[in-house]
Amino acid sequence: MTRLAGKTALITGAARGIGRAFAERYIAEGARVAIADIDMAAAKKTADEIGAVAIHMDVSDQTSIDTAVAQAVETLGHIDILINNAAIFTAAPITEITRADYSRAFDINVAGTLFTLQAVAKHMIARGKGGHIINMASQAGRRGEPLVAVYCATKAAIISLTQSAGLNLITHGINVNAIAPGVVDGEHWDGVDAFFAKYEGKAPGQKKREVAQSVPYGRMGHAADLTGMAVFLASDDADYIVAQTYNVDGGQWMS
Repeated sequence: MTRLAGKTALITGAARGIGRAFAERYIAEGARVAIADIDMAAAKKTADEIGAVAIHMDVSDQTSIDTAVAQAVETLGHIDILINNAAIFTAAPITEITRADYSRAFDINVAGTLFTLQAVAKHMIARGKGGHIINMASQAGRRGEPLVAVYCATKAAIISLTQSAGLNLITHGINVNAIAPGVVDGEHWDGVDAFFAKYEGKAPGQKKREVAQSVPYGRMGHAADLTGMAVFLASDDADYIVAQTYNVDGGQWMS
């Protein structure tokens, strides 16, 4: 039995990585999926490969958000599920953080999540059939890190936003929850590793090996490890779960 049969989903930042894994799993569970991404060529390629539809969305631009949500509604008929997955990573010592880097991270990670959530929630409220919204937090939002102040702050904001939006929107039958991954392997880790190579003087690949060894489960996470929680939170089984953030991190953080 497919758990999301007949459902429709909009997933941001889904052309690759974790977002693509969500899209593939949702389709396998019977959902129709719109992949929203700033890289339209990559989104189209992924959509063609997995049987989704591609939509251009820049989550840092309100017009782009509104246009993309309207296009998703037109293409899918309605939106039952939203995954706010689009985000960027940044790192620097406190004394080297720039306003430009801070603003970009908050504009994409926090404002992008908030205003995409808002646009989809308006549609869900008008439709009157509720829905499920899943935000992507991080174990980085549970605590600070010496070189990752801005990224940690954005993900802490996502946990708080999930609580507030969840309490507000459940009055309309919309469940808002979040997933907090730990360290997840993928192409993005080349960039993460480069940050630490620069600021900690580590050899390329050294930080990644150290991080993998620190996970109680015994390895870094894979995108596929997150998809079960994403299916559960989008399903009817999660209807009584409101404003929560679930750790899916191999035991790295307990809360």
